Amino acid sequence: MCRPFLALLPLALFSALFSGCRKNEIVTYRLVKDPAPAAAPATSPGTPSSAPMPAAVASASADKANMANTAVTTASGPGLAWDAPASWSAGPERPMRKATFLIAGEAGAPGAELAITAFPGDVGGNLANVNRWRQQLSLAPITEAELRNSLQHLDVGALHVDLIKLVGPATPPAAPQGVLGALVPYAGSTWFFKLTGTDAVVTREQPAFLAFLRTLRPAN
Repeated sequence: MCRPFLALLPLALFSALFSGCRKNEIVTYRLVKDPAPAAAPATSPGTPSSAPMPAAVASASADKANMANTAVTTASGPGLAWDAPASWSAGPERPMRKATFLIAGEAGAPGAELAITAFPGDVGGNLANVNRWRQQLSLAPITEAELRNSLQHLDVGALHVDLIKLVGPATPPAAPQGVLGALVPYAGSTWFFKLTGTDAVVTREQPAFLAFLRTLRPAN
């Protein structure tokens, strides 16, 4: 009776050992898979607020690049020529400008700048353009009737020039800003001559500005 029992004992021990090994293997297998959740933080609820940032930054950068590269149509047909006063200095080339002139102020005080631009068509008409200048000086828009009372007209050869002078509100300690503007239709485009600066300098330069406009002519 003992021998069959003894004969079965090694088999039982082997089975027990084998079963123990399988349990160990299962534990080891689970330990290997346990680190997998460590990858979860990349998509865990705690990180979505920061994850979109690179895309947002990239989108903003792309928008800036698109804006910087957006072409604004300027007049490319027949142009105008002029003779500038000797006291005006030619300024650097600027985007969308046909020319820039710089006018010095008194004793180092701020001066003025003349910007010359040209665009196809009437660019919205005189009222829209004058109101745009008024807005830049923090002035309220005016009506068509008020515009007619504000514009002056100057014929230079075959050119018709519309003139306007604007003065912004006083904002001490800064000096009031002024604008002398001329709108000149020519060859399907509108040319803009806009003198901007402190009102004192703009008023001082008004005779020179008018003399400058009288030299306008079609460019050869």
